[in-house]
Amino acid sequence: MAGNIKVMIVDDSALVRQVISQALSREPGIEVVATASDPVFAVDKLRACWPDVLIVDIEMPRMDGISFLRKIMTERPTPVIICSSLAESGAQATFDAMAAGAVTIITKPKAGLKAFLEDSSNDIVQAVRTAAKANLRALPRSGTAAPLNRPKLTADAVLASGTPTAMARTTDQLIAIGTSTGGTQALEAILTRLPATCLGIVIVQHMPEKFTAMFAERLNSICEIEVREARDGDRVMPGRALIAPGGRHMMLKRSGAQYLVEVVDGPLVNRHKPSVDVLFRSVAKFAGANALGIILTGMGDDGARGLKEMHDAGAHTIAQDEASCVVFGMPREAIKLGAADQVMPLDSVPEAMMGYTRANR
Repeated sequence: MAGNIKVMIVDDSALVRQVISQALSREPGIEVVATASDPVFAVDKLRACWPDVLIVDIEMPRMDGISFLRKIMTERPTPVIICSSLAESGAQATFDAMAAGAVTIITKPKAGLKAFLEDSSNDIVQAVRTAAKANLRALPRSGTAAPLNRPKLTADAVLASGTPTAMARTTDQLIAIGTSTGGTQALEAILTRLPATCLGIVIVQHMPEKFTAMFAERLNSICEIEVREARDGDRVMPGRALIAPGGRHMMLKRSGAQYLVEVVDGPLVNRHKPSVDVLFRSVAKFAGANALGIILTGMGDDGARGLKEMHDAGAHTIAQDEASCVVFGMPREAIKLGAADQVMPLDSVPEAMMGYTRANR
């Protein structure tokens, strides 16, 4: 992007506007062009100067942030970062924000706000820089951000690497999908096009707790396949997609020739829980060549190393292409590692999944 990244902050808290403005203004290449205490004031300021990125609260007077987000995405799609204390406690609000097109979410605490914002300034800056590059044209017109300031651990913290124990060939095959920013829309675009004969699917989408159950219920209501939040011990079976619950890791296990999921607690991996790397490593270890691995749109690199482990274990692997990604972070890192056998647009992924299903029946 040529020139400075222009940012507008819309929050009814003067403290939030001040602290975030100061943090961003210190950064080269970023310019805070306006602040507003609510969306109605923001609309007036937008007429004078439209920003490259908006930082928006949810709870505000006169118009809530989600209604404002929908208005923006209808009139002039612009990368929006939701910065709200509702991102964890208000799961429905979080879901609505992501479904409306928010690029990412920063969760504000209810106490110690000033210290949190100051300590998290580097993360906020990075979120702005990433949001400015978001490809909003890739959002279907109808997540979650990682917690900030946490150590970045690898999948070793949950599941040790080691000799794969996968059977060379079983009658059960499966598909493993990992995604983050933009993934709610990408998953809907994929899963709604699959017939009930599709292989069993295990999914990690970066989401906060409580959000995943609601997301799965919504998808289940519009898909031919069964979609649900995974429970410990659930079997991976044709016509079923299991979504890792927010705040827990999901791993594949083998019971004889069948596959089950294990839902466990543990530390953040790549600053995420659930982590794509944890799921993909377990699939590499217990399914090996009996799996298809797919990495979709998302910020960061979670899943890239895990997809490489799947690739090296004999699985077929796919990465979403840059043009159809909202954020080309996770797929790009996987491609750089040589983890992807194929790179394809989102629209081609459902047919690739069914082609893999037909080939393994």
